[in-house]
Amino acid sequence: MKVILKQDISSIGKKDEIHEVSDGYARNYLFPRGLAAVADAGAVNLVKTKNEAKAHHEAEARAAAEALAAKIKDRVVTVAVKGGASGKMYGKVTAKDVAEALSRAIGEEVDKKKLELPAIKDFGSYPAKVRLYAGVVPAFAVKVESAGL
Repeated sequence: MKVILKQDISSIGKKDEIHEVSDGYARNYLFPRGLAAVADAGAVNLVKTKNEAKAHHEAEARAAAEALAAKIKDRVVTVAVKGGASGKMYGKVTAKDVAEALSRAIGEEVDKKKLELPAIKDFGSYPAKVRLYAGVVPAFAVKVESAGL
């Protein structure tokens, strides 16, 4: 019997996939628990429409991420931090500081949670990355300068 899964089931497959299962398994386990529905023509068309819409939205999100990655790639972002006369920084540079500087530089908002930064505790230049989408990870540089005392 062909069924459409309503939830992910580890032994069968993922949600909205069509699978062939035995009649007894479908009637006695999947249907009573609401895990699957019969794969009739109307339901199959609905699943195809959902999958096409999902693919379209994913393509749009990837294209937007790639456009943003083109703006970020190989950019040098400068962060000014207060420091002492001996050349040491007060505190450290956080992901929030870098995200704000990057957002100002490119003109679009960047989430601080998507940044991959090393620990920045001294003045200098550091490599960084932004995870925008699966497989879209542009690299840029963070330059830490002194803003005085």
